[in-house]
Amino acid sequence: MARIGTKKNPAVVRVQTEDRAYEVLDYCTERGIQVLVGLEPNNDEDLTDIALALGAPVPAPPPVERRSAEKVSRNDPCPCGSGRKYKKCCLDRTASAG
Repeated sequence: MARIGTKKNPAVVRVQTEDRAYEVLDYCTERGIQVLVGLEPNNDEDLTDIALALGAPVPAPPPVERRSAEKVSRNDPCPCGSGRKYKKCCLDRTASAG
């Protein structure tokens, strides 16, 4: 995929006024960024693609909380709650599923 802000993949921005659209267009032209400017007076301004084209760091998504799976040994009670030992209950099911 082409880098954002190029002819094949122009930056897409949204502004509220025509004057602001010309400001953004001039700014991008000076820096060699290809841009499509949408005039949407009822929506918030969105200049994210320009920041990406300039190489600004994008905030990382929040870390995903991972649960560590408890290891079940053969002679422990089965985690399914059957009351039987793991080796006599679900051990064969997990071995065939993997």
